[in-house]
Amino acid sequence: MSRLPTPITVSRPPDNRRALRRRRAGEAAMAWSFVSPAVLIILGLSVVPIIWSLLLSFQANDLVTPSRWVGLDNYRALAQDPHFSQALRNTLLYTALYVPASMAIGLLLALALNRRIRFVGLYRTLYFVPFVVSATAQGVLFSFILDPEFGAANAVLHHLGIPSQGFLTDPSQALPVLVAVSLWSGTGFCLVIYLAALQDVPASLIEAARLDGADRRQLLRHVTLPALRPVTVFLLLWQTIQSLQAFDLVYVTTKGGPLGSTTVIVYFIWEQAFKNATAGYGAASAYVLAVALGLIGLILQVVRRRLQGASA
Repeated sequence: MSRLPTPITVSRPPDNRRALRRRRAGEAAMAWSFVSPAVLIILGLSVVPIIWSLLLSFQANDLVTPSRWVGLDNYRALAQDPHFSQALRNTLLYTALYVPASMAIGLLLALALNRRIRFVGLYRTLYFVPFVVSATAQGVLFSFILDPEFGAANAVLHHLGIPSQGFLTDPSQALPVLVAVSLWSGTGFCLVIYLAALQDVPASLIEAARLDGADRRQLLRHVTLPALRPVTVFLLLWQTIQSLQAFDLVYVTTKGGPLGSTTVIVYFIWEQAFKNATAGYGAASAYVLAVALGLIGLILQVVRRRLQGASA
């Protein structure tokens, strides 16, 4: 009598889903143990102060006594404050003078130093060193140089037969002098960025333009400058943000004077929040600045995308 074949059974592997979950949970816990210090620092020094200052801008608070909710009164007072209007005008004037001048001088220096000349490395270093110097050190240095009575600047002018100048003590000269001091340090950053961008311009494109008979001016206008557009937009955004946040140099040199001629908006915020003990009013002015910076960044981002689309 024929026997039936023995069925073949396939053994199922053990269920490892629980072990896999445990391993993933352990990996996640290990990852969070490394990330959590940075997350706590970001929350403690960025997110929480941003939210707290936003709530503070709707309150009357002197950082000592209990606060009182005032709604939009701080923002309404800013619209009618002549000191805030003056700080806003000074900031816009400072930005309008500093940003294009720093970019233009940086581009000219980059074009001059993008050549094989003797000691070019030394020249590049000397132009970049002032950017590394802190704004506080710059303020102390130029406070001595530009002192109306004992400064070296007036001593040089005296030898040249030029009358002594007030510089930082003259309301008509203080802000342009601060712009000049900022150019002394801030131009080095534009120089380095433009120099790196110039070295990335395709040599084949330049050679082709030369073979077509283009001179130096035509190369600059039709080849070099179009290739520098993305970098120019970046520098425009960066320098604008830096100029709108100017504080250290003003604090060390002029304290917003003389007669409020150098009171920029960040110094105004500090003065209201900590000197006049009106923290809510200072927080409101800080959020006006934050909104302005956000709008500027958004506009320049749109311009950058359009330029990228046009070049594509």
